[in-house]
Amino acid sequence: MNMTQDLGYLDPPWEQKLSFILPRSLHQLRQGRFPVIATIWTAIYYFIGASLHTSPPFVITVIMASNVRHPSAEPAEPQSNLPGFGRFKIELSAVLTIKIILELSVIFGYPNALQDELRNATDAALMMIMSMEERGQIDPTDISPLLTALTEMGRHGTARQVEGWFEQYVSIDEGRRAEVLKYQMSPELAEKMVSFISELKETCHTLYDKIQPIPYIKEKMYSVDKVFIEVGIEYCDRQGSWKTLSSYHGIFSIAKGSSRIQIIEGDPGYGKSTLALQLVYDWCNDSSDSPFCKPDIMIFLNLRQLGGTTSIVDAIEQFLLPRDSLLKRRDVEELINNRNLNILVVLDAYDEYPDQHIEDSFVRHMLEEKILRHIDVLLTTRSSCIPPACGSRTGRIRLTGFDEGAREQYVRKAVTGDDEEELQKILEQFNTNPILRDICQAPLFSVMYAHVAHKEEKFHNVRSVTGFFEYMIDCFHSHAQNKVFGDERKQLQTYADDHCKLDKVAFESLTGATQQLLWDKKVLTTKFGADFYGLYVDIGILVEEEVINRNRGATRAQSIQYRTNVRFYHKLFCEWYAAHHLARSVTSFWAWFYDFCEHVNPYDLQFVYRFACGISSAAAKQVIKLVKRKQDGDKFAVLCSLEQEENTEDVLSIVRYLVSRDVHISEKDTRLLQRTTVQLLELASQKEVPIKCLNLDRSFETVDKKLTHIALKSGVVVRPIVYLQLLIVRMETTDVTEQELINILGFAGQCVNLMELRIDGCTLPLAINAESIPNQVISRKMKVFYSRYGYKMRLEAGQWEMDDVDVIRKLCLDGLTLSRDDSVLLQQSTLRLLENSSQHNVPVKCLNLDRSFETVDRKLTHIALKSGLVVRPIEHLQLLIVRMETTDVTKQELINILGFAGQCVNLMELRIDGCTLPLAINAESIPDQVISRKMKVFYSRYGYKMRLEAGQWVIPISCLTLDRCIDKFDVTTSSMVLRSGRSLPCALSVVTLEVTTPGNMSEDRLLQVLAFVKKFKDIEAVLFISCVLPLSIPTEHIDDSLITRNVKVSCCPDNKIQFNLRSGKLEIPISEVWLNRSFSSVDPDSLSLVLGSGLCLPRLSSLQSLEIWTEPGREVTVDEWTGIMNYVKQCQLLKKLHMRFCLLPWLDNNPTDHGHTTVQWYPGFESSTYEIHSGRWQSFISKQVLTREAYDKLVTRFRERFRNSNWQKQRRAKSE
Repeated sequence: MNMTQDLGYLDPPWEQKLSFILPRSLHQLRQGRFPVIATIWTAIYYFIGASLHTSPPFVITVIMASNVRHPSAEPAEPQSNLPGFGRFKIELSAVLTIKIILELSVIFGYPNALQDELRNATDAALMMIMSMEERGQIDPTDISPLLTALTEMGRHGTARQVEGWFEQYVSIDEGRRAEVLKYQMSPELAEKMVSFISELKETCHTLYDKIQPIPYIKEKMYSVDKVFIEVGIEYCDRQGSWKTLSSYHGIFSIAKGSSRIQIIEGDPGYGKSTLALQLVYDWCNDSSDSPFCKPDIMIFLNLRQLGGTTSIVDAIEQFLLPRDSLLKRRDVEELINNRNLNILVVLDAYDEYPDQHIEDSFVRHMLEEKILRHIDVLLTTRSSCIPPACGSRTGRIRLTGFDEGAREQYVRKAVTGDDEEELQKILEQFNTNPILRDICQAPLFSVMYAHVAHKEEKFHNVRSVTGFFEYMIDCFHSHAQNKVFGDERKQLQTYADDHCKLDKVAFESLTGATQQLLWDKKVLTTKFGADFYGLYVDIGILVEEEVINRNRGATRAQSIQYRTNVRFYHKLFCEWYAAHHLARSVTSFWAWFYDFCEHVNPYDLQFVYRFACGISSAAAKQVIKLVKRKQDGDKFAVLCSLEQEENTEDVLSIVRYLVSRDVHISEKDTRLLQRTTVQLLELASQKEVPIKCLNLDRSFETVDKKLTHIALKSGVVVRPIVYLQLLIVRMETTDVTEQELINILGFAGQCVNLMELRIDGCTLPLAINAESIPNQVISRKMKVFYSRYGYKMRLEAGQWEMDDVDVIRKLCLDGLTLSRDDSVLLQQSTLRLLENSSQHNVPVKCLNLDRSFETVDRKLTHIALKSGLVVRPIEHLQLLIVRMETTDVTKQELINILGFAGQCVNLMELRIDGCTLPLAINAESIPDQVISRKMKVFYSRYGYKMRLEAGQWVIPISCLTLDRCIDKFDVTTSSMVLRSGRSLPCALSVVTLEVTTPGNMSEDRLLQVLAFVKKFKDIEAVLFISCVLPLSIPTEHIDDSLITRNVKVSCCPDNKIQFNLRSGKLEIPISEVWLNRSFSSVDPDSLSLVLGSGLCLPRLSSLQSLEIWTEPGREVTVDEWTGIMNYVKQCQLLKKLHMRFCLLPWLDNNPTDHGHTTVQWYPGFESSTYEIHSGRWQSFISKQVLTREAYDKLVTRFRERFRNSNWQKQRRAKSE
């Protein structure tokens, strides 16, 4: 590439003057292919300029030409009097500092390799300008991506300056893109480009100007702009969320600067191809209000025609250029590869592309941006057939179909015109038939039905998609039969009824290794017969297309031959006839169908399955049986069942079963699966079947302002469900406004049998205006829960109140955070949760003030946050983390923080991070509560711990190892003397002390070590290695401070053998004791377990696991259970207690002190296992708390299960 030309340094009029003087080869030289000769030509260019009394930029040209051979050469300073886009780029290069360049490269998503090149380049500004121009982020007609990026970076002044230069130098001098092109290519090529564009538009005109809404009505031909109505459109943003797009005009603007590839996806019949043709129309007709008139060249290719085509140039020659085109292949190649042209390639119907599984196809290479990276690509496909080659930066557009407004707009525009009576007649059929309304969300179905219904005297009562399509096919054949009589009419009816050969061809085309949806006319004529083939072409089900069949080995005159290809009017028609073949084959070849279903995803051929079920009830039974085996097969089975219009009872039985369980609509579900689920719910309500629960699992988007429906993120809508009993709305983490909450309540009120609403996963306002709550919600006394915090709404006040303390316990156990990045609403909710925890005596494991801390009130009554909210002392807080922004904290501010920590009466640890603290404070200023509780205060930034008695920071030593270096102990000073003669200082902040001393350790030596260890204020554990400890020592010689601080003393191996300082004895761990039907009672005096033999199991302080299998059917009394739990508390190392085959007493929110012991209870039937959590029984698997009602049912089941056991017989005898 010639950098001089690329930056626009040459004056365009000069190029025009030389275009008829310099030979064509100069233009090749100026592309950088022969740089030395280019330098000579440049000199000639200078002298010609001198003779014309002008000033060509000779110096610049020579230097830039040399740069092609010598990249290390420094670029010369360009002249400042250059006009147009070149002058703009010169000015732009002056403000592109390396910092701005690197920030832009990140926003534009440049590859890491390119970013490294830019970082190290000596001409980084020049390279950045070339990169932006290559990627379409700046061009002579638009620099909006660059301006947007500068604005995002906060460089508003630079953005205004750049925009001013663009308006000054480009808008006036160059204006239109077409004028720029004239100066950047040879006159010969420019002339061929004009011819190329003209021929493309002529071919495209034949595509968009012959739209047939109903194929058999040949006289009704429309231009696409006469029938095009915008359907619902959404785009996927960078976070992966779908957002509404107001118009198709914004398809490329939303992705400008990030990707040149856009995918338009949608369900079958949703108008993907029609939209593609509308884009072509806009370009061909220079529609000024459409951005799609801007591309210099637009290439429209239907991918179903491109099987075996190896390049885009071949495709253009074969399908777009006319027979008499004078353009040569190399002309097309040169135009396509010209990076100065703005080219858009529209690839339609990827789901019908025969070569979609071929990795080496040119289409895949374009999508992977391996070729033609300068070209914009727009591809349409079904949602179930997204190209795997597309990267994460590829833009995604989704069509969501017709709503009521779009449907009415189309009928008025293309069908009824000003006939209001006929318009309302058609719309009434849509509105009164919910199945028809759902089917006609697909524009193809809506259009076909509207046109046919307009001609019919009686409307057809559609009850399924199969019925709808069957009705349409009958209309096609009736139209042909009405034109003939007698035997000819009977023959046409025979062809309408018997189409087995067509069915087989359709089925094989869809289920083969590659989809082949085009056939040669001669092949089909031979296979079907001329009369059959002619009928299906006449009524429009089959469509003929004439294409070039070019033989590359021959000359151009000999190579062009034309053939006629045949396709179905729409892929859905192909699926209709394929379904007939499937319906016949299922009942005859069961083994074949079983293997077929195992290898084919039903959602890829959903209409084939659905049509087959509607065509044959026998086939439906087999299809539904195998479909249920698939993931989410139950819902798809209902969709198939709905096609059996006569078999309503079977359908209802399936519906009743599905809605008796929780019905989920998840964000991860396909759009088809979501629509299937909604249709299932509507059918259940229509048949008055109660629906237990609907869970909108992160699929909720919003409630319509008129409260008529919930819009899901997929675009699917959920209308009020009459017989719904429970609605769960689980959103992504977001703030919900008061009006949005009121709208949700309004929709809930429309569901006339809804009694409970649960909202989760978001942050709700803490109160709303009670007068705004719908009357239906209040009159039904609907229960409204805010599941995230365990709240229930008091409807008469519009306020939340505590409902479930267990939710608070769980949240507080996980720890809470008040972050600077949290919204005020989220911070308010967290503070309310802290208040509730104090009211209900719930311990809070940790509170993290993550950069939200501002200051502590002087009276120590609260912490002020940056948001203006305040945190008051929290009674049951255990750990407080204060993470500040980088700042210096004064001594008084640190003392105030310690003072607030002292107000939190259960706080045992304070961590401060992210700031600079004073190295010492006055120890007398430290609050007494902090010192008396021996609170741990850490300076996390440097790993310091505060020694409270001195007010100084010390560095904790996590582990100090004394390996065979102890010599003796000084009894008078209780100091340890090492073999080196030095004494070990006891002021060290040691957490764990490891002592290695081979041999047996005497009692005196162990007591000496413990006497020394007590001086370590932070000691937590002492580990003896390679020695044998005495079995016991006198407890009176053990310092009480070691016991109160719970210092652990142990010896190897694996730290399992521990020395109990309370008893003064060495304890060998007992891994497990199993009482298999030997447990009798508990001795309340000795707290030992009495066995059936009369012997007692004493308290075992080193016991780790206790399993008690009672005699089956035993009911443990409250006193017995209390005794067992007291025994558990005495076993300090006990980790597990398992109770089996018994009935334990009800726990009514009575926190039982069982330390770190996990208590589990297995009643002995079903698979139910329970555990104690916060003083209540809860399911070990689901973690749901066992309510009193559930416990009473469990008692009934337990007694029934063990009714023949001795215990139960004795219980019944006593009660009698």
